[in-house]
Amino acid sequence: MSRDHRSEQDRRRQEEAERALSRVHQDSAPIMESALRRSTDFLTARGESTDPAEIWGKRVGRILAILVGIGCLVVLYVTYIR
Repeated sequence: MSRDHRSEQDRRRQEEAERALSRVHQDSAPIMESALRRSTDFLTARGESTDPAEIWGKRVGRILAILVGIGCLVVLYVTYIR
């Protein structure tokens, strides 16, 4: 009797753990997908304007800003840490 009761408890714990893991997976997946989608929309200037010159200007400006930021970090690293 004790063995059956123990296996029933183990089975319930395992089912509860599987449900918890399933909820964690469901809750975290949309966050990563939406963050990736927002970052690509930001860099491509999608949905902000219909003027092609303005769209390409924003794309180039945003990519250049990221490159300049990375360049500044490299210069700071080489100057002060190395």
